[in-house]
Amino acid sequence: MDKKRVTELSIIANNVRKHALTAVYNAASGHPGGSLSVADVLTLLYFEVMNVDPKNPKMEDRDRFVLSKGHTAPALYGVLAEKGFIPKEDIKTFRNVNSYLQGHPDMNKVPGVDMSVYSVLGDGELEEGQVWEQAMFAAHYKLDNFTIFVDNNGLQIDGDISKVMNPNPIDKKFEAFGWHVIKVSAHNFEELMDAVDEAKATKGQPTAIIMKSVKG
Repeated sequence: MDKKRVTELSIIANNVRKHALTAVYNAASGHPGGSLSVADVLTLLYFEVMNVDPKNPKMEDRDRFVLSKGHTAPALYGVLAEKGFIPKEDIKTFRNVNSYLQGHPDMNKVPGVDMSVYSVLGDGELEEGQVWEQAMFAAHYKLDNFTIFVDNNGLQIDGDISKVMNPNPIDKKFEAFGWHVIKVSAHNFEELMDAVDEAKATKGQPTAIIMKSVKG
């Protein structure tokens, strides 16, 4: 990826962060920290990696994305607004009782919200058993078109993940379940793009991209 494109993506990601903060500020509610830490990977996916079309959000051959860490919906809405799926002015209605932009994204109401293929999980979320059920399922059935990104910012609502219920070492756990694992910085577009390319080239295994990020 050339430096010009990295700069362009960085500008878009900063706009996504601004949208996320606008949403949380206007709602006087929400989760700004986690939204800011995933802004870069969401920007990379929607503007560089995924086959999506704002004019035809339900096209059959689209790539699909699921925001497993649903509290970071402000960042997802921000990238959808930047991409043209939703009007930017609607960001200010976040969590309003009459708004379609609620605290957790609704695939039936928000254009561009989908599921499968690319997924972002939080490291605190890894404490939940269903995460490891899907990890076992995806590896057993060799779902090599399935890639997850783990937002490893080290914090959750209750505090430091290592003190609440330590999920570390995250990479070794996914490897033990039969996943191909890649470790990158969440804030380096070139590393993220290389990881996506490596995931696409990996056959017979799903891929877990563990992203070290800064919350907020």
